[in-house]
Amino acid sequence: MIKSSSKKGRSQIPVLRLEKISKSYKTGSNVFYALKDISLTINKGEFISITGASGSGKSTLMHLVGLLDTPTSGKIFLENHDISSLKENQLARLRNQKIGFVFQQFNLLAKTSAVENVALPLLYSDIAKKNHQNLAISMLSKVGLSDKLKNTPAQLSGGQQQRVAIARALINSPKIILADEPTGNLDSKSGTEVLKILKRLHSEGNTIVMVTHDMNLAKIAQRMIVLKDGQILT
Repeated sequence: MIKSSSKKGRSQIPVLRLEKISKSYKTGSNVFYALKDISLTINKGEFISITGASGSGKSTLMHLVGLLDTPTSGKIFLENHDISSLKENQLARLRNQKIGFVFQQFNLLAKTSAVENVALPLLYSDIAKKNHQNLAISMLSKVGLSDKLKNTPAQLSGGQQQRVAIARALINSPKIILADEPTGNLDSKSGTEVLKILKRLHSEGNTIVMVTHDMNLAKIAQRMIVLKDGQILT
């Protein structure tokens, strides 16, 4: 089923829309559908979770929502613009400008300071280089790490590394924050802190899509999408 609830005052402005999306892979004469005929609208300011068992298609759906892959059929609209047939370099630019990624493995550069890690996405933006450090410092302050600016990942706890990753995801003011198992590598205390940050960001108007296999974690979202065998359960 799809569990949904709406909060008063939330605008129903589509940020991302999938229309009859399918993703298939061919192995010899066999065709495997990771997703089949999926339609989904993500509205501005929503907190959505995508969940399902292993092999349900949630990772494939995450890749499509994050513009990391293209569908075999169907269309994807970002802010009402059809981006289904864009080339990889065009999608890469949109990912940098519009999507903020938070991964289970943090994906931080090992020998690079927290502030430098956060500023990395700005290297491919139109923001003047002289402003990069101040913006990164501002984002780290937002996640409670203003005292860890020069620390490398090895000098940070898992929870602190994930907060650096969240700060990096925010640096370009993305349209969607895409969190893939954001607490998967954290202890319960650090995981709770990260979830509190995501909830606060949502309360501030950010659009968040969280992918998780954990049904209890998925239930904290405003709307829950459950996948099975490449389809949304209804």
